[in-house]
Amino acid sequence: MSAQYRSAALRRELGLADAVLVGLGAMLGAGVFGAWGPAATAAGAGLLVALPVAALVAYCNAISSAQLAAVHPLAGGTYVYGRRQLGPTWGFVAGWGFVVGKSASCAAMALTAGAYAWPAHPRVAAVLAAVLLTAVNYRGVTKTAGVTRVLVAMTLLALGAVVVGSLAGGATDPTRLSPLTGHGGYGILQAAGLLFFAFAGYARIATLGEEVRDPARTIPRAVPLALGIVVVAYALVGVSVLLVLGADGTASSIAPLQDAVQAGSLRPLAPLVQVGAVAASLGVLLSAMAGVGRTTLAMARDRELPGVLAAVHPRFAVPHRAELLLGVVVVLIVSVADIRGAIGFSSTGVLVYYAIANASAWTLPGKARHWRRPVAALGLFGCLVLVATLPIASVLTGLGVLALGLLARAVLSLRRSVKR
Repeated sequence: MSAQYRSAALRRELGLADAVLVGLGAMLGAGVFGAWGPAATAAGAGLLVALPVAALVAYCNAISSAQLAAVHPLAGGTYVYGRRQLGPTWGFVAGWGFVVGKSASCAAMALTAGAYAWPAHPRVAAVLAAVLLTAVNYRGVTKTAGVTRVLVAMTLLALGAVVVGSLAGGATDPTRLSPLTGHGGYGILQAAGLLFFAFAGYARIATLGEEVRDPARTIPRAVPLALGIVVVAYALVGVSVLLVLGADGTASSIAPLQDAVQAGSLRPLAPLVQVGAVAASLGVLLSAMAGVGRTTLAMARDRELPGVLAAVHPRFAVPHRAELLLGVVVVLIVSVADIRGAIGFSSTGVLVYYAIANASAWTLPGKARHWRRPVAALGLFGCLVLVATLPIASVLTGLGVLALGLLARAVLSLRRSVKR
């Protein structure tokens, strides 16, 4: 281990509150504004049952990621963990699943921003958002901790306006919350897979091992605290929206949180919800695009993706070819997919990614496991179940793209061996 690495590892500046804030900043974004419609389509009011199921799977995934990050403190996440613990092929599947899933997630975030920013033409607004943030990422502009705090505050303010505007607006009806299980277990599990998108980013808190004070104590406390706060916030929002719009109204709305506020007497709060939704969606979209670009860069450097994607801009110091390709992909997805399809496709790739994370955590030796194997087993089982119950078109498309990636990898490997 180099002296430079040891120096970096000693910079532990974040306490429990900071770690929780990082988790909130990563999770409170486009998902809470965009996932309710697809979830209501799948489960009706049963989405309130699906929410804790999605949170439980997210918790297990975060714990497994934290264990792996402590053993492999390197950039790349499960792409690295899978390579180290299970082999290069599983590492590739994890990395490719992340790139594919998060690309679709970027499209879903752009569509959410478009739905709230310009309801009459949401797809046009989504394309403009994708193009704008591709240009921003190309120049190497990323969110700072200060911007994260502002976005979290704006998001919480907007969600507070949703709860107050819905519950105090005089348009609620308790009968709209029943039946919670009318769509059956399959519908609830499908909704859980779609709501899993709303927790995107939760594992960021699990990778702070080198940045927090007393990580062995802080991270296990910060993960459930951050997830707990988010679950409570999401539950309050979900109940409020359902009380006003009902399951059918929520399912048919492209901007359900704003519509719920506008349905009551406190409709002047609706612009606050609109601004918060757009800010949160664009903020998460910006960081997600940067993350996908850098994962693509890492895989290209390892020759798991075409080498041309490993280029770094000499002036802006960003993987500019990877960023431009991502921008094109996001625009294409936004142009042809709806929010439900984008979220389902995203959840497929990301759940495969975390399934491999849990499998990798299971293989850690006893001394490296700070939590018991059942957590990894439950996380792996949960990921596979949620993938299996997602909308069939999203699953088939997602698995098809994963298979296409494996085929392309095999062809590239064969060509390299022939050249030798």
